[in-house]
Amino acid sequence: MTTKKRIKADLDEMLLTPPANCSAGPATDNLYEWQATIIGPEGSPYHNGVFYLKIEFPTDYPFKPPRVSFLTKIYHCNIGECGSICLDILKDQWSPALSVSKVLLSICSLMTDPNPEDPLVTSIADLLKSNKRKHDENALVYTLTHASDSLGYSFGGNTSINNI
Repeated sequence: MTTKKRIKADLDEMLLTPPANCSAGPATDNLYEWQATIIGPEGSPYHNGVFYLKIEFPTDYPFKPPRVSFLTKIYHCNIGECGSICLDILKDQWSPALSVSKVLLSICSLMTDPNPEDPLVTSIADLLKSNKRKHDENALVYTLTHASDSLGYSFGGNTSINNI
């Protein structure tokens, strides 16, 4: 299967059976550049926040993972200031059997269950381990400030969100 056919298959999966609270699709006419939206999972301090992500497919997808990053600011120990995500399936645990749908589900799971033992932001991980209540308060404030549906992107720049 060629890369384009596989990306189209992932798109079909997203359109026919999208994961709960997630959407994704091409940002422009370029099939290799997608945008995604995750509604913050229930039971997390991100609940009901609207988080925008960028997905870029390498030319050797699905043998290499897509590059996924948050465009919306988020207070999370596994997500860096510039939106990079520390998630094993986006790095050394990638498998061609995974799809965009499964990646988005894994990111939702990470939002519910952060991994402070493998942080990108040590100070947030330390607070999560020492004072979960304060951590969750900070995450909620970030969500209310940066992930309100009416705000769109909170990182700014020249990127725009089209309807997915």
